[in-house]
Amino acid sequence: MTPERRANFQRLLKPRHIAFVGGRDATIAVREARRRGFAGKMWAVNPKRADLDGVPCVPSLADLPEVPDAVYLAIPANGVVAALQELAKMGVGGVVCFSAGFKETGDAEVEQSLIEATGDMALIGPNCYGMINYIDNAALWSFEHGGWSPGYGAAIITQSGMFSSDITMSARSLPLAYMVSAGNQAVLGLEDFLDTFADDPVVRAIGLHIEGLQDIPAFERAALKALDKGVPVVALKTGSSDIGATLTISHTGSLSGSNDLYEALFARTGVIGVTNPSQFLETLKYLCVVGAPAGETVAGFTCSGGGATMLADHAEKIGLTFPNVSAEGHAALSKLLPDIATVSNPLDYTTPIWGQPENTYPVFSKTMETIGADAAVLVQDYPAAGLDASKIYYQNDAGAFAQAAKEQNIPAAICATLPENLDKETRRHLISQGVAPMQGIHETLNAMRDAAKWTQARDRIAAQRPAALLPPVASSAQKMLTEDQGKSWLAARGVPVPRGRAVAADMVDDLAQEIGFPVVLKMMSPHLAHKTEAGAVALNICDLKSLDEALTKMVKAVTDHDPSAVSDMFLIEAMSPTPLAELIVTLRSDPQFGPALVLGSGGILTELVGDVCTLLLPATPDVIEGALRSLRVARLLNGFRGRECANLAQIAAAIHTLCEAFLQEREIVTELEINPVFVYPDHIVAIDALIQVAMS
Repeated sequence: MTPERRANFQRLLKPRHIAFVGGRDATIAVREARRRGFAGKMWAVNPKRADLDGVPCVPSLADLPEVPDAVYLAIPANGVVAALQELAKMGVGGVVCFSAGFKETGDAEVEQSLIEATGDMALIGPNCYGMINYIDNAALWSFEHGGWSPGYGAAIITQSGMFSSDITMSARSLPLAYMVSAGNQAVLGLEDFLDTFADDPVVRAIGLHIEGLQDIPAFERAALKALDKGVPVVALKTGSSDIGATLTISHTGSLSGSNDLYEALFARTGVIGVTNPSQFLETLKYLCVVGAPAGETVAGFTCSGGGATMLADHAEKIGLTFPNVSAEGHAALSKLLPDIATVSNPLDYTTPIWGQPENTYPVFSKTMETIGADAAVLVQDYPAAGLDASKIYYQNDAGAFAQAAKEQNIPAAICATLPENLDKETRRHLISQGVAPMQGIHETLNAMRDAAKWTQARDRIAAQRPAALLPPVASSAQKMLTEDQGKSWLAARGVPVPRGRAVAADMVDDLAQEIGFPVVLKMMSPHLAHKTEAGAVALNICDLKSLDEALTKMVKAVTDHDPSAVSDMFLIEAMSPTPLAELIVTLRSDPQFGPALVLGSGGILTELVGDVCTLLLPATPDVIEGALRSLRVARLLNGFRGRECANLAQIAAAIHTLCEAFLQEREIVTELEINPVFVYPDHIVAIDALIQVAMS
């Protein structure tokens, strides 16, 4: 945003006065502003009505008594551009444009006119629900809304208006600071809101519902800014399926990128990615109420053996750690617990001391202290309404748990096994005590794990900050190099390839004898992208007779597969020794995200295994090494079953060299795939290479 638009966004966010322009829809917005408790001036503009829900109407924008800070615009689409032009001339701060009928219907031209008419104003929409400020009680909102704030909370930006409304109605007591339904993002996009809210001291976490991003480099800058300021960002990306992506394009007119590239973007910027709405809200709630723990060790408590097992089972699946109690701690806790209790973590402290804080507090405190917990969780499902006789026992233990966690200075969560078993009164009370009221065991533990990983990501990214993302290059017609040409390109840039060269069929025998058996034979053709499937590869040929037979068989196989792909040129190479493992290394330039690296298990099982990691470029050697270690194939590189280990730092450095060469020539080299890459203890060899280049 320009400085002028940034200042105008603050006027829109915290207006002294609001003008509502329109009819029925604007009337609803007036009611919602009142219900939010807006204490500023409200005006209405409608030439055919006397008032909008009691707010007197003036016939035109020019008749407004003052220049409003904020305008809610709900008029037919054909009048929006002219209205924005007039508002911009008046010096209005910002506009929520509820009106639809722009890019989302395919009319990009009229949306461009809308953008130009906006000038320096801050504009949310068009085709959006609007904005709610829970801190200052201002709302420019199109439907009934709920939501609550204790004076701090999450800033949530969604691309779906209905989802934003659903969030405000949720029975989860998520502390809210701001809600924005971004709509088409014609002027202000998710990146702008993220950048602005990262600066707001009342914002403890930022939630993003993403269907598509318009400016990936701007998103990276804003997300890293939030990370630097210690504001976690949680993203729910929808549109990852083929059907979902199609609906996304038709719904908001935004571009839905490949899911693996979004995940790479989130990993690069420390954004917490979640996969469902409940997890989205619970993760934000945990972060807003108690913040992110320093690590992944947890002290867990229940008053039920079943609850303890549920905690332990899911924690094991997701990598959250419940450390064992030490021998010293075991002895101390045995003295504090009833005889029927078993000292463990998670700990079932059993019903004989339930609801007795003088007994449960020492147990909570000693367990947290003994294991050196980074966080703590207590499972409690509160009684239904009307069954309140036992509620005091739950409250007693909750208070003892909160006190112990506060003294240990660790984040504390009380978790209901079933989400509905935590009533509103209890949720609000726990928040006032600095305890996160969490709903659902899986959602709770997932949130704790992701919050801890956010802390780790912040430290890692601070130490390994890569250069900024590069913009995409313009697409163009391309052609495929033959494998020998591709390998020549690689060898010239320091990537080892097998010894060999391409010759005509009548020179194959002589070259094989010069190289020395065993050899590999491959047909060279620009029409053979996948030679193995076409029968254009023969391995481990040990003599001239076998070589001649392989060549004859190969020509027939390729002819049967695709006669137009048959060539008289053949690549003869020395047979490479058996590697520690095979990788696939792919470099490509995405039209939205720019250059990207894909690493994975290579060879003929690549697609079957699906063991891949995607990185956006540029990336440091350390980041590449981390990606290698995240693969399942990394077990083969770490001395599996007594075999030699690979020096992953050296392997990562070699791949980094390849990435740098690609980045330097990415306007010419449009895609590069090496499959397989043979990995040896201290180096790699490109066994097969497919390179696409732009046609000159």
